[in-house]
Amino acid sequence: MKITDKLADNKITISFEVFPPKTNDAYENVLAAAKEIAYLKPDFMSVTYGAGGGTSKNTVKIAKELKDTGVDTIAHLTCVSSTKKEVKAVLDEIKEAGIENILALRGDIPEGSRFPLKDGYMYAYELVEDIKNCGDFCIGAACYPEGHTESANKAEDILNLKQKVDSGVDFLTTQMFFDNNILYNFLYRIREKGITVPVFAGIMPVTNSAQIDRICKLSGTYLPSRFKAIVDRFGNNTAAMKQAGIAYATEQIIDLIANGVNGIHVYSMNKPEIAESIMKNLSEILK
Repeated sequence: MKITDKLADNKITISFEVFPPKTNDAYENVLAAAKEIAYLKPDFMSVTYGAGGGTSKNTVKIAKELKDTGVDTIAHLTCVSSTKKEVKAVLDEIKEAGIENILALRGDIPEGSRFPLKDGYMYAYELVEDIKNCGDFCIGAACYPEGHTESANKAEDILNLKQKVDSGVDFLTTQMFFDNNILYNFLYRIREKGITVPVFAGIMPVTNSAQIDRICKLSGTYLPSRFKAIVDRFGNNTAAMKQAGIAYATEQIIDLIANGVNGIHVYSMNKPEIAESIMKNLSEILK
């Protein structure tokens, strides 16, 4: 089922993201964890394509396995490290697997790599155009409430986003954020510029302090003082930080839903216990 069809009745939609293993010997463990999340019956699940702009031969495989459990799936497709011929081969694989939804991403440029590749892609909108011409897919794309790190400013970033959406994007998923006001301001600005596609709010339950260093290094995400206080107080206590991180993410989600943001995408990091805790915390809200 296409993601856009799920949004037709304006109901609350909860999804979870998982990532494929870095090595083949970890495949069964990752698949087992992903299936545990699928058994929670989220509205859909997405499977990433590889860290640092890389690729994964297991993305489509895992997405199909999850689809076979009865959960709709999105296969990520990152183009920074692929030629157009290689992307076409992956699109054929996705189509053959019966997957209708793709999240189209340029991806982070791997350090020291040649970019763009000969017969490759410079921008994500080019990938969106190729996907659009290759089949009847529902196409998602990323957006950045705090602005993409490579954009000169937020105004330029929104213009780039408009071009991407106009190329054939059906919905957007945000990068993680920890202050909901950032998203509310972003939504106002993009709607003002004529970007009207549905937007899923990307929520990251931070369950250990090491995640914070990585998040800030990669994206420069703003951390509100209330969140910093939680990390300062519980960061050295693994169990406490996990509980506090899930509670903070749950509070974010409840506030978003209360303010009319019905699409919630949780970066669950292949951790079924995190997904389960959030679903339990929202059990009555989601009825």
